[in-house]
Amino acid sequence: MSFSDFRGNDETVHRLRDMLARNRFPHAVILSGAQGSGKYTLALMLAQALNCLAPLETDGLPDFCGQCANCRRIGLAADLDARFAEAVETREGLRDADKKETRLFVQTHPDVLVIPPDPPQMMIKVDQVRRVIETIYYRPAEGKERVYIFTDSAFMKEAANSLLKVLEEPPEFATIFLLTENAGELLPTIRSRAMVFALAALPVEEIERDLAQQHAEWKPQQRALVARLSEGGIGRARGFDLEAYVAARAHALTILGTGLRGGDHGELFKVTESYRPGAEGRAKTEQLVRTCYSLLRDLMFLESNAAEMVRNSDIQAELKKLAESADFEWIAAASDRLAEVERGMRRNLLRSLSLDAFGLALEKA
Repeated sequence: MSFSDFRGNDETVHRLRDMLARNRFPHAVILSGAQGSGKYTLALMLAQALNCLAPLETDGLPDFCGQCANCRRIGLAADLDARFAEAVETREGLRDADKKETRLFVQTHPDVLVIPPDPPQMMIKVDQVRRVIETIYYRPAEGKERVYIFTDSAFMKEAANSLLKVLEEPPEFATIFLLTENAGELLPTIRSRAMVFALAALPVEEIERDLAQQHAEWKPQQRALVARLSEGGIGRARGFDLEAYVAARAHALTILGTGLRGGDHGELFKVTESYRPGAEGRAKTEQLVRTCYSLLRDLMFLESNAAEMVRNSDIQAELKKLAESADFEWIAAASDRLAEVERGMRRNLLRSLSLDAFGLALEKA
């Protein structure tokens, strides 16, 4: 791996590498961009470049070797989902008293600490920031630079205020990365003490070309669908679960179709009954809700005579049939009802009943 493996945003990557070359790299960097735009991948690459034991030079700019001990150990954190799941599992194995006091971190190198949002609230908590404060002023143990990567901008208030104190007086041998979909979610005082770099969405055609290499087993129509649904995020496209999405979309079409056409509710109840309690059921319901929003957005595009913007391009004919019975008022009402389903999930309401109510309410909308 090297910077040449990073796809898109060449100008932003060039600027960051140029600052490395001039030894003017900032102590705090905000990387903003949509989900899957490569924020975490780029932050980890920069952590490797900052700590590489055998640094290279490509295109006249600093690069990392990817082979030295530091590069390899930092690279072990690349699969964030897997490392996060391991951290959660480790905490679940602790005694209840210890579990409450333990916060989640991902650390595959002693000088590089990844700080993900802590479940169940999925926010950065003050104890996580305190861990940063406790270690950031010690010189690196095996690397050249201490690196801290906050993978989300959802900070609890006290955590954000604590981080601000570190940003005011950072040590010269430490770098903090803050990853966010929207830099505006961070406190203005935090933004003022960091350099902001935005990662732009990649063109659909570029993502399709990448998917042709990453998922050669997919048909061109499938690659086109995923490229549109990923909204410019190449990482999101590469990890897209196409099978799960298509299954959720079939259910979403049944629910929305029942609302538009009315009549027999047997198929609706057959679908909603499959959404059970538990973590697996919650993930399945969240996927369904996201898919419903995607279809409603496409119906809105069709109502606006903007068929070229439809993302579910492989079922455009079916969507056009649904659009014949829909109008802007129905789409808006359906979106509001879908938001109620989301609120019900946060209150742990029975999912199958919430989805039944959603589907039936659409007939009156």
